[in-house]
Amino acid sequence: QVQLMESGGGLVQPGGSLSLSCAASGSIFTINAMGWYRQAPGKQRELVAQTNSGGATNYADSVKGRFTISRLNAKNTTYLQMNSLKPEDTAVYYCKMYAYTTPFAFGEYWGQGTQVTVSS
Repeated sequence: QVQLMESGGGLVQPGGSLSLSCAASGSIFTINAMGWYRQAPGKQRELVAQTNSGGATNYADSVKGRFTISRLNAKNTTYLQMNSLKPEDTAVYYCKMYAYTTPFAFGEYWGQGTQVTVSS
């Protein structure tokens, strides 16, 4: 199995920055896509940013130019740098990874979520 551990959430004022990280552990052969999602109270979970094994990235329109996703394959870790944060960025942030546990066994794994609150 694969476990994802997120860290870095917290409370920040509007205009501030936060950095999230998500590290995968367990029986990992290789990791394909890594991504960050968020869910605000009363809303559906939405994609924030994702990166594939080749390093290509895509972002939700609402975070383009403010958030940056990156990955460090050697540590099975993905990062989300969030700048110019707005109150509407407040949500629980989840990481998701598509991981192979063997060359033929593939699964989708989620982290437990970390709260990000943007408020003055």
